[in-house]
Amino acid sequence: MSKSLIPAQRRERIREYLEIHKIVRIADLSEILEASEATIRRDLERLEKQGYLERTHGGAIFSQRINLEQDYAQRAQRSPEQKRRIGALAASMIEDGDIVFINSGTTTTEVIRHIPINASITVITNNLIAALEVGAVDFELILLGGSYQPVSNSVAGRFAVENLRHVYADKTFVGVDGISLKYGCTFPTSAEAEVVHRMMERTRGPLIVVADHTKWGMVSNFEVARIDQIDRLITDRGLDEDARSALDDHSVDVFIASDGQE
Repeated sequence: MSKSLIPAQRRERIREYLEIHKIVRIADLSEILEASEATIRRDLERLEKQGYLERTHGGAIFSQRINLEQDYAQRAQRSPEQKRRIGALAASMIEDGDIVFINSGTTTTEVIRHIPINASITVITNNLIAALEVGAVDFELILLGGSYQPVSNSVAGRFAVENLRHVYADKTFVGVDGISLKYGCTFPTSAEAEVVHRMMERTRGPLIVVADHTKWGMVSNFEVARIDQIDRLITDRGLDEDARSALDDHSVDVFIASDGQE
């Protein structure tokens, strides 16, 4: 029956499959739709031009747009265990003497929460939630000034960006709204993107992205980093093997936060 599908029907089936599975191989689509791999490649090329997916080596991943910034409290309820493990693993990469930049977000909040209270480091952040929840610590925590962003519970704008101009960091930890091979790391607001851009410019060491697997394939409005600008991605075991392989091809070191990571 699949052999009689017209191109539009076949592409609709591909879209429906990707909406459910998020990632697919050409060989699997060829078998499911009973069409040649060459035909499937043309379908994927057409759908990519329409913005529905991103082609990868041997397949495709679902491309989902995020146009509006989501409320911090809502985001905090998604994948909390994965975020805690990611935060713990990220915090373990901070060494004594480090100056680190950490942007706003629910996953980066977990990074700050997992830093030992007696660490000999300096943390510079625009993350108001983390600054309020961290409590009494011995490490230096510097909160950037700037315009209050109520949806993300952060500060941004000219004052925040200007304050970053006076310091260099050894590492930058960035939480993102979306990450994809084609569009890189993205945010829904220009204000947060501007802060992260400046953090990257003022970092002498690695750019470390912290993101659970659900951020893969998500695309928002403002790019802050291409895939080849990322040094490390810390994520959870839900990230597909094909995605890990594609990131490896772009020289991104992928670290998986295990169940025992606390």
